[in-house]
Amino acid sequence: MENISSIDKIIIIDFGSQTTQLIARRIRELGVYCEIISCFKSNEINYHHSLKGIILSGGPLSITKNKYVGVAKKIFDFNIPVLGICYGHQLIARFFGGIVKNQKKSEFGKSYIYKSNASNLTKNFFIAKNHQVWMSHTDVVKKLPSGFREIGLTDQYKYSIIENRIKKIYGVQFHPEVIHTQNGKVLFKNFIFDICKCKKNWRSKKKISYLINKIKNEVKNENVLCALSGGVDSSVLAALLHKAIGKQLFCFFINTGVLRKDEASEVIKLVKKNYKIKLYYVDASNDFLNALRNVSDPETKRKIIGKVFIKIFEREAKKFKNIKYLAQGTLYPDVIESQTHYGGPSSVIKSHHNVGGLPKNMKFKLIEPFRELFKDEVRKIGTVLKLPDEVLFRHPFPGPGLAIRIPGVITKEKIKILQEADNIFISELKIRNLYKKIWQAFTVLLPVKTVGVMGDFKTYEFVCALRAVTSLDGMTADFYQFKNSDLGEISNKIVNSVKGINRVVYDITSKPPATIEWE
Repeated sequence: MENISSIDKIIIIDFGSQTTQLIARRIRELGVYCEIISCFKSNEINYHHSLKGIILSGGPLSITKNKYVGVAKKIFDFNIPVLGICYGHQLIARFFGGIVKNQKKSEFGKSYIYKSNASNLTKNFFIAKNHQVWMSHTDVVKKLPSGFREIGLTDQYKYSIIENRIKKIYGVQFHPEVIHTQNGKVLFKNFIFDICKCKKNWRSKKKISYLINKIKNEVKNENVLCALSGGVDSSVLAALLHKAIGKQLFCFFINTGVLRKDEASEVIKLVKKNYKIKLYYVDASNDFLNALRNVSDPETKRKIIGKVFIKIFEREAKKFKNIKYLAQGTLYPDVIESQTHYGGPSSVIKSHHNVGGLPKNMKFKLIEPFRELFKDEVRKIGTVLKLPDEVLFRHPFPGPGLAIRIPGVITKEKIKILQEADNIFISELKIRNLYKKIWQAFTVLLPVKTVGVMGDFKTYEFVCALRAVTSLDGMTADFYQFKNSDLGEISNKIVNSVKGINRVVYDITSKPPATIEWE
């Protein structure tokens, strides 16, 4: 590979946004290398001829406080282009003497922006009179600094896109990195190529060799245990690890007792059919269910599951010699919801069992090649590695399994009810040719019972919620808009086939404000 220090690059300063890695991803998709640096380390950034531009991310804090998280002054003295997004936009305005205020009327979700002046940043960006962007803020720029001008506005606020053309400093209040902003990629393209004058030098074809070399350099001659669940992430990871280290790889499938119906047998068949890897099967369902008994708090569930996983892996690893590494198919959305990825002041949404739920004193060293990738990127890697569609296009299934799809206390009875309902839902999607149109679909068994009537008899049974979303990467998502007839028929089949459910509801909440999973 080319020497990364010598190729054109963009630095993203992270202020804790949930979508900072999406910014990096958009830039790399355009063929330009980029790095993410914590806002607390901006003073460590030094100018180099390869540094072509800087992007300031969004974040959860307010710029209107007397003490706010800023950026090193020298960043603006490098005389290279700077783009601020959301919090970064407000920071630029305040840094140069503008006024930013907190407004009672916030903008969250879809908004429409209008062009007020031409700019190199927005060339070919506005494609309609009502141009849709994605907002998420309560602070707004009320007065521009000297030397800046307005480029775009919304119905609520005037300074939604600003620029200082001479200094090549720009700010946008919305999030161009999310797919719900129309033409967001065009805005990044303009900034990177027209304004920063970057060259394309980060080729996606090199990603697999880059990851393989990284694995080899880290693992060397040590053995690696891979948690293979049969899902997209762990399946692609196992194939990549096998290509990188061959016989040093030991794959384990752990039956947690909170899997989907017939999941264990299906995964074993899938691996035997598509891999030349030996799979070690461990039925640890009693270990997990005993540990989860009478536990209702979702964070506690996730952490218990993470600890039990490690306990099982450590126990099984003793049967083999010198297994020092545990490989996981952890993705960036898991990381950003569980903890601050680059040291920015982000909020913890929920601890994923394989991130925030892991015990601190475990004996393994972690190796997570996909930690900064998204699911569709992992699927592309799997395609190059020639994994079949039946593996690559399975809907995501969380490591904690049905434990986080049963809000409240978990029982074997509830697990069985949910397995049956979920199996019907997924089967019906496949029959109706909807499965591949939906990014993720599943059922949730609510801790609520309602009155119903069947055959003139009163019932008092559980409510089942259906969840189906469209998404590119899991960072944002919209609910899938079923035909009423499909929803009605699926609901009817679940109620008539699954003993213990007498009511079905459909979740029509996007992400944000909701997460995809309920817990």
